[in-house]
Amino acid sequence: MAGANLYQAFEPGFAAGASAVAFEAVDGTPLLTFAALSTAVARFANALEALGVTPGDRVTMQIDKSLGAIVLYLAVLKTGAVLNPLNSAYTAAEVEYFIADAAPALVVTSSEKAETMEPIARRHGSAHVTLDGLSAGSLARKAAGRPPDHETCARRPDDLAGLLYTSGTTGHPKGAMLSHGNLLSNASTLRNVWAFARDDVLLHALPVFHVHGLYVALNTAFLGAHRIIWLERFDTADVLRVLPRATIFMGIPTYYTRLLADERFDSAAWRTIRLLISGSAPLLPETHAAVF
Repeated sequence: MAGANLYQAFEPGFAAGASAVAFEAVDGTPLLTFAALSTAVARFANALEALGVTPGDRVTMQIDKSLGAIVLYLAVLKTGAVLNPLNSAYTAAEVEYFIADAAPALVVTSSEKAETMEPIARRHGSAHVTLDGLSAGSLARKAAGRPPDHETCARRPDDLAGLLYTSGTTGHPKGAMLSHGNLLSNASTLRNVWAFARDDVLLHALPVFHVHGLYVALNTAFLGAHRIIWLERFDTADVLRVLPRATIFMGIPTYYTRLLADERFDSAAWRTIRLLISGSAPLLPETHAAVF
C-alpha cells in the first residue's frame, strides 16, 4: 500500500474546503485558508528537497509554536521525511544529544539560536536553517521562491512519519518511532470516538512539540478540514475570549485549574463547547468534577 502518506488523508478536505478558513486569530482575523495552507506546504516541501531532504530523512525542529512550525510539519510529511520536534526550551547540550542520536539531515531552529545550533548541526553532519514564524528565516525565504505545487511522496503504512523522544526520567531519552499508519489510525479513531462533526471548531492552545498538541489535536482537525482558532500559547484571558467561537477545546490539567481560578469561567463561558479534552497528565477527580 504505497499511498499511505498521512498528508494524503488531509488533501481531499483541504481541496474541498479551499476557500474556508483553516486558522483564525484570537481577534477573529483569518490567518490562512486551506488553499493558502496547501500552497505554503508545497513551497516548503520544495524547499526541503532543495536542501537535500529525501524520503526517510529526519528533520529536527526546535522552534517556537507558530504557523510556520505547522507548515513545516506538513511539508515534512509531504516529502516523506520524518519530523523530530523538540521542546523550544531545551538547552544546547540537550539538543546536541538528540541530534547525535537522531542523525537528522536537517536541523531547523529559530534565528536567535542559530549561532549556537549551527555548529552543533555541522558537527553531526546535519544542514541547518532558521525559521521564525511563517515568513521569516532562511527556510521561509527559500520556500518563498519555490513552486506552489508539489506531488506528495508515496509512503507505506509502516514508514516513519515522526520521531519523538521520551522524557528520560529513568534514563536517557529514547526515540519513539511513529509511522504514517500509526498516526492515521490514531486520528481516525479519535475522530470517531469524539464524534467530530462538519461544523466543529477547535481551540488550539497546546504546544506542538509533543503528541497531544501536534498529532492528537491537529491531525484530528486536519482530517475533516476543521477551522482552528490559533493561540501560540495558553493565556487564560485569550481562551475565555475565544471559547464562545469554538466547539472543542483540548488542554492539560493545569489549563483547567487556571480557568477554574478565573471567576469568568462559568457555564456561560463554555456554552458552545461540546467536547473538553484533558491529556498529557492525570486529571485530578476534583478538577474533573469542578469542570465537567
